[in-house]
Amino acid sequence: MNETTTTLPLPPGNLGLPIIGETISFLQDPDFADKRQEKYGSVFKTNIFGRPTVIMVGSDANRFLFANENKYFIATWPPSTRTLLGSGSLSMQLGDVHKSRRKILSQAFQPRVLASYGITMQEMTRRYFQQWEKMETFTWYPELRKYTFDVACKLLVGTDKVADSHLEELFEDWCNGLFTIPLRLPGTKFNRAFRSRQLLLQEIETIIRQRQQQPSSGQDALGLLLQAKNDEGNQLSIEELKDQILTLLFAGHETLTSAIASFCLQVAQHPDILSKIRTEQAQFDFSQPITFEDLKSMTYLEQVIKEVLRFVPPVGGGFREVIQTCEFQGYCIPKGWSVLYQISKTHQDQNIYSQPEQFDPDRFSPDRAEDQPKPFSWVPFGGGMRECLGKEFAKLEMKLFAALLARNYEWELLPEQNLDLILVPTPRPRDGLRVRFQVLKKPDGVFTPPGN
Repeated sequence: MNETTTTLPLPPGNLGLPIIGETISFLQDPDFADKRQEKYGSVFKTNIFGRPTVIMVGSDANRFLFANENKYFIATWPPSTRTLLGSGSLSMQLGDVHKSRRKILSQAFQPRVLASYGITMQEMTRRYFQQWEKMETFTWYPELRKYTFDVACKLLVGTDKVADSHLEELFEDWCNGLFTIPLRLPGTKFNRAFRSRQLLLQEIETIIRQRQQQPSSGQDALGLLLQAKNDEGNQLSIEELKDQILTLLFAGHETLTSAIASFCLQVAQHPDILSKIRTEQAQFDFSQPITFEDLKSMTYLEQVIKEVLRFVPPVGGGFREVIQTCEFQGYCIPKGWSVLYQISKTHQDQNIYSQPEQFDPDRFSPDRAEDQPKPFSWVPFGGGMRECLGKEFAKLEMKLFAALLARNYEWELLPEQNLDLILVPTPRPRDGLRVRFQVLKKPDGVFTPPGN
């Protein structure tokens, strides 16, 4: 830190009320950042979750933060999130511990392992499609939650989902408390989430102890963690394992449900885009499982998925703690404050994207490639050394789901439902996305059974 940094002005903005600052507006007003950006510019201050916070918008801000990890900034989360994820979670770990755990966990997402996940994912996806086909009209979001939770349990933890829906309900209550005011009072979301966490950890401990009795398997994230040793050569503690698995299930389930639901919603509203997806799919042999090579050649579908993740990123931003006073765009960013970088606002930046409010997969076509000129313009998975570890897992599941859905089914949004998004903890349609779901009638009038 030098003298000049400390004499620079603080960013403009308002710290709000004592202690709670502007937390309630931040959690309840979907236009919180828009209003302040309009008033103060793309760097402004507020006070949320009990700490003065600088909110930064745009690709330059993302680049500055990611490049200065562990120099000016370390990862942090609001108190509610820290408590509910637990100190053993990769998201909470810093420095060398974070690096070594990330290295262990990254083995579960190597291309070779992902290729082995692909077949199981396709089988599970087809099974769910067949169930939905029988239901015909239903609310899709809760069903998608079951689907992604099932896939995450199977592929990341190596267990078939506990057959009762109790675990899913606990998970939902736990997720709903992640970004709240951390008051353990009866009736609060945080209190319910805290109790759900204890019960989830009991279930996860049972799974871990069962797996410890079985021959070792490096086929999933839990298998790798069970074999892993820390820097002293000791195996990871049960306590840390529980937190790591809870975080993996969250990442492989909550955010992915949001992304898949956004795909289903946007494509249903743009039949021309669905038609292009189907045209591309027609070049493949539907009687064969989808291979990694097939996925690579689905370039239009890749553009659609990139646009879904730009248009409604499952995570709106990320927090950092300032460990050394620094300067950004002429403002002093003081040590001890928080910084929040904005994924969703970067993705709506008119300096990067033409007509950002339009859903337009062609913006990612090779001749337009709107995200390419400025690094960190498209950051649905964050960036830098804390970029989402499971991003290739998420993209694989999204792409397989989308390809199989478009090939074999049609889905129509039911009338008179509220499609506005609830944004916390992850974006989802207010009425849960009600649809009519049926087998796609092929042009020659012949029904093709799903999977053929």
